[in-house]
Amino acid sequence: MRRQLCHARFTKAAVVGCTALTLAVTSAGAAGAAPGKAGPARQVLPQNDGWAAADGGTTGGAAADAAHVYTVDTWAELKAAVGDGDGTPRVIRVKGTLDANSDAEGKPLSCADHATDGYTLEGYLAAYDPATWGTAEPSGAMEDARVASAARQASRIRLNIGSNTTLVGVGDDARLLGANVQIRGVDNVIVRNLTFEDTFDCFPQWDPTDGDEGAWNSEYDSLVVYGATHVWADHNTFTDGRRPDAAQPRYFGQLFQQHDGQLDVVRGADLVTASWNVFADHGKTILIGNSDGAGATDSGRLRVTLHHNLFRDTGERTPRVRFGRVDVYNNHHLVKDAEAFGYAYGVGRESAIFAEKNHFTLPASVSAGDVLHKWSEAPITAEDNFVNGAEADLIAAHNAENPHALLRPDAGWSPELRARVDETGDVPGLVRRWAGAGQLDEREPRES
Repeated sequence: MRRQLCHARFTKAAVVGCTALTLAVTSAGAAGAAPGKAGPARQVLPQNDGWAAADGGTTGGAAADAAHVYTVDTWAELKAAVGDGDGTPRVIRVKGTLDANSDAEGKPLSCADHATDGYTLEGYLAAYDPATWGTAEPSGAMEDARVASAARQASRIRLNIGSNTTLVGVGDDARLLGANVQIRGVDNVIVRNLTFEDTFDCFPQWDPTDGDEGAWNSEYDSLVVYGATHVWADHNTFTDGRRPDAAQPRYFGQLFQQHDGQLDVVRGADLVTASWNVFADHGKTILIGNSDGAGATDSGRLRVTLHHNLFRDTGERTPRVRFGRVDVYNNHHLVKDAEAFGYAYGVGRESAIFAEKNHFTLPASVSAGDVLHKWSEAPITAEDNFVNGAEADLIAAHNAENPHALLRPDAGWSPELRARVDETGDVPGLVRRWAGAGQLDEREPRES
């Protein structure tokens, strides 16, 4: 197993790794930018930096010519810039806040603006109140109106990224508000330096059969990798922002859940690296493999690396895994709200998680045994992880507290694609300082 340790003086350049900056600049220069002057828009994934570096690596739009470098500051401009998905290399630079819930002129749209066919929340609540409707799934005119209204919102907030594209924020305030960014069935995409805030569903569906008392289910993840390959998500921030779940009302006794996930890697997606991101204040955070019945597409795929990410007050799924060989290392999990925390790593069907040198900062009421959760029978490797500054055997702690759901050690593989590995005790400080949007200098285009 490779154990490449890095102990460098940390500058802004150093966050891309001990040798990564040199590698990125060299590669970007070869792709068309002036050698030595490549900003984040032209940088490529460094060699050996996680699963996305396998089988040819990930270069995004580094080879884009000048005609395919765009700077956008409205949602409509961004949707136009992604093009028709023909695979032409392109760089798209995002400036300021782009509101996905807006019209062609940039005017913000409310949920009422998306609604159609007579849908109102009040009407929906009246129609499907369990006291009168019972426990059957919603059906009829108001449910049909909800579906039609949801389709209208989806058509406005969904952004489909094509192959050979780099989507990058400019400066420290580039933000996609309410957006559902899809990397779907394509190859070679880079997403960097963006804040994904409040991807919300105006029209959650009531499911009276979900759990013992029913639940509200929403659509739209902030970033979805669906059947795509070679994807690098780096230095982004994901947050519910202005609309935290805790502030939402309760209907039928259940939270009116308007958020789904922050990052999903599903349906045969493969070779993904997520590095130096912040995932904050959210419930169901990262899902890798979305169905136990998807083995035909997912088995042997869903290879994902998560490193140097900050998970701050995330409830669960950091990540939850089915099928994939997932390398999770050098992440910091910071939990302040004990009641909102469920677990960190979800062991799902045929998963093979390798969790090493992660640091968990937990309140006194959350134990090391709460970090792992067993959904299905599958092995996991967990080594050199710390809880509150001290090494903890996460598998032993879980098994001691869950004798009827024992986890098996040894995922059966060892990661080799790691550009840098830091000592566990150093992780909180490094991640706190360098993770998230606003750390990369991409203020002006740097073209040759």
